Amino acid sequence: MRLGFSLPVFGKAAATPGGIARYARTAEQAGAASLWVGDRLLSPVNPEVAYPGYDTMPEEFWTAQDPFTALAVAAAVTETAILGSSTINATQYQPANFARLLTSIDVASNGRLLPGLGIGWSPDEYAAVGVPMAERGKRLDDLLDLLDTWWTKDTVSHNGIGYTIPETHVHLKPVRKPPVHLAGFGERALRRVAERADGWLPVWTVPETIPADMLTSTLAKIRADAEQAGRDPRTLGVALRVNAAPDTKPELIAESVTKIVATLAPDHTFVDLTYLTSSVEEHIDLTGRLLELTAMG
Repeated sequence: MRLGFSLPVFGKAAATPGGIARYARTAEQAGAASLWVGDRLLSPVNPEVAYPGYDTMPEEFWTAQDPFTALAVAAAVTETAILGSSTINATQYQPANFARLLTSIDVASNGRLLPGLGIGWSPDEYAAVGVPMAERGKRLDDLLDLLDTWWTKDTVSHNGIGYTIPETHVHLKPVRKPPVHLAGFGERALRRVAERADGWLPVWTVPETIPADMLTSTLAKIRADAEQAGRDPRTLGVALRVNAAPDTKPELIAESVTKIVATLAPDHTFVDLTYLTSSVEEHIDLTGRLLELTAMG
């Protein structure tokens, strides 16, 4: 099994100077196949909408690194690990800057970027960046159009939602066109995955809160819809995030990961360590332990 892990971008570990570089380098040397970031701009004291499953915002999100900086740092100190996001709230960023950031990280990593994008759920974050939350779906479609142009044409122009890019030279290209994966379980989100994405970003929890067949049936529907849209469903990838609850034993995580990977057969799998560690050292130790346990089967 090729297993990946979240970079220490949230919680107390995220505040460690040089921690992301140290962890990324050590994790790759230990055998981590991929390294991942999430995206949390704000952790409001009194959120308009609380974090799913909580009354407010988890303490882990009170400290949050910038996802692009974290990926760039990881790119500089690793050589083989896939560098992914699950997810970046893409519609909270200015599109031209966003396209340039992704391109630059792919070049810096020699073509190892896997951009996993979503539209977020926090009204507070959308208010903070001055973007109407109600427009997030159509803004994501617009951004996908822009990325396709930015990555394939040397001269780019685009009339977007709330912005205009005049005809301009864009000769910095990714090493290969990054495979954009999209998050979501709603009907419209899944249709967008089927029709527009290179892959899907499902989530599995430990302890298990949803049946595995919910993921497999959803993936089957996505692929059927992709074929109906004239796409080859076999090219649609899957990058699975495994969220483990606080204090979950490594043995249970490894057992659950082994089970869901055998069932879903994702292209990439990573364990989010956010709720399990409070220091870079713990992040490193748990990474090694999970790699050891999953290698044992």
